[in-house]
Amino acid sequence: MRALFLSPGDAVRQLQALPAVAAVAEQLKAQVQVACAPAAAACWGLLPAVEKVIPFDFAAATLADWANLLGSVREPDFQLCINLAEGRQVDLMLSMSHIPTRVARGGFSATDTVTPPAAGWPAQALEAYLKPIGVSLSAAEFRLALPRSELDKAAATLPAGEGPLLLLAPRGDRDDWPAQCWRQLPGTIASRLPNLRHQLLPAAAASAVRRRAAQLAAADVVLASEPLVIELALLLGIPLVALGRREDTLPQRQGVKGLAEPSALATLDPAQVLSALGFA
Repeated sequence: MRALFLSPGDAVRQLQALPAVAAVAEQLKAQVQVACAPAAAACWGLLPAVEKVIPFDFAAATLADWANLLGSVREPDFQLCINLAEGRQVDLMLSMSHIPTRVARGGFSATDTVTPPAAGWPAQALEAYLKPIGVSLSAAEFRLALPRSELDKAAATLPAGEGPLLLLAPRGDRDDWPAQCWRQLPGTIASRLPNLRHQLLPAAAASAVRRRAAQLAAADVVLASEPLVIELALLLGIPLVALGRREDTLPQRQGVKGLAEPSALATLDPAQVLSALGFA
């Protein structure tokens, strides 16, 4: 079987779709292609099950772009399309694609319509799109797998030592937890855990997502407000404190905590962060 995912949105949304795509590839023994924005395409390099990424900017596509996409999706003879996009243009394209099974939230091209839950971890919410085709999804059990060579290369750039490694990934905008708090936190923890290793990760482009994933895989715990890092840590199974994320938008599993509303980060008490990290 050949399956097509139409996946608009930024790199965070692509990462949230990885478990669903992996489930389709595994349970249906499907060859999968994904259409997504060029700037986010590197995310799909993390999933070997994806045989091809079709660069497509859903937000700025012209009629010519839609025609080219139609040509791309008609040639491989897809049997299934999971459509995460919306709008008349995508419906017109899919209605002419000859793909027999087309699952979407709505639209006249859909053969099966779904209603994803309004709350919860977005990665698990995509199960709604898989139920009509008999595929189950446990996004919290999905794990990214990276080659040992990449893990070793990334580990060599991190602080040496035998102590636990804390990686900090601030979002860095004006509404983030203050920069001074990010800088002071490791010293406060080290007064209680002298062999602590830590590193403050600079912002990284979506094109560097594979390298960032390899860095995170070496961590013992991640403290982040950066959305891309939060999703990577979840997919890697790394213990995580996610600043500016509500608990109900994260998987409910041990080692994952959300702390503070996004609008409250600027006044977040460092004591609350220490407590969430287990240093109350």
